[in-house]
Parts: sequence; structure tokens; C-alpha cells
Amino acid sequence: MKIIKLMNKIFVSALFVFYMYALIRVILFKFSWRDLSFLWYQLQTNLRNPVNLINELKMGNLIPFKTISINIQSLSSWPDFSNLVGNIVAFIPFGMFLVFLSKNRGISFIGVFISSLSFSLCIESLQVIFSIGIFDVDDLILNTSGGLLGYCAIKLCDNVYNKLIVNTSSSVQDREIVDKQEF
Repeated sequence: MKIIKLMNKIFVSALFVFYMYALIRVILFKFSWRDLSFLWYQLQTNLRNPVNLINELKMGNLIPFKTISINIQSLSSWPDFSNLVGNIVAFIPFGMFLVFLSKNRGISFIGVFISSLSFSLCIESLQVIFSIGIFDVDDLILNTSGGLLGYCAIKLCDNVYNKLIVNTSSSVQDREIVDKQEF
């Protein structure tokens, strides 16, 4: 039994690494691959000229729900729809993996909130530092919401599963007791 649990843990950990790789590649590199020398050049340029970083931040969105409200108003537009839904959906597995990888699935709602927000903040900050995207506070909100949805989905499934198992096993035990009493 311990070997199976260990194998499951290794498998889930490997899936998490693959997921993180894919997520970073999609969010940071927008489905294309940037040469590491390009990223190094961008970093050096921005460190030598901190004004670049300030300009990058000025181009971004620091007003909560600004981009979200724009996206909601024009959901018929594919870019707006994909930005709104995509940022949530992309982080649902993140919340799920946090539950699966925590000891006894014991990570709390607050733990997932902080982890999702922190990871999203890292991604948004890297976009600014490497000048490969725009910082958007609404992405933090949407990504964190996705992580929390993943957490809630797993916890809901756990509750349903536990109720089904408990109800099934207790009704089987009740029937066995009744059967024994009849004889």
C-alpha cells in the first residue's frame, strides 16, 4: 500500500512539474519560445534602465476589475472571452495540485489563496521584468479565483466521495446486523 501511495505521489508530482512548465510557457511566452539570451538581454536592459520597468508598469493595469469589466462588456470578442475565462481555467489545476500534493490533502482555503496569488504575482512581475507582457492586477484576481475553484472542486469531490462511502459502508453494516439478528 505504501508503494502505491509513493508511486501516486511521484506521478502527481511529475504531472505538476509538466503543468507548471506548460503554464509558464503559455502565460509568459504566449505559445512561442523565447531564447534565454533574449531574456537575459531584456533583464540587463531593464536593470540598467529602471525607467523601462516604470514605463512597463505604467502601461499595465493597476486598477482592480478594470480589465475584467471590459472583458465582461465584450464577451462576444474572442480575445476578451479567452482572457477572462482562460486566466481562471489555467489556474484551476494549480489549486487541485496544491490539494493533492499537500500532506493528507490538508492545505487550507487560505493556503491555496496565498499560493495562487503569490505564484500569479511572480508571473505578472516576470512579464514586467523581462518586458514580455503587461502587468494586470485583474490577472491576479482571475488566476487566484481559478486556484480557489480547483481547491473547492477537489474538496467538494472529497466530501461527496466520503458521504457515498460512509453511507454505503454503514448501510451494508446495518444490513449485516439485521441479517444476523434474523437467524
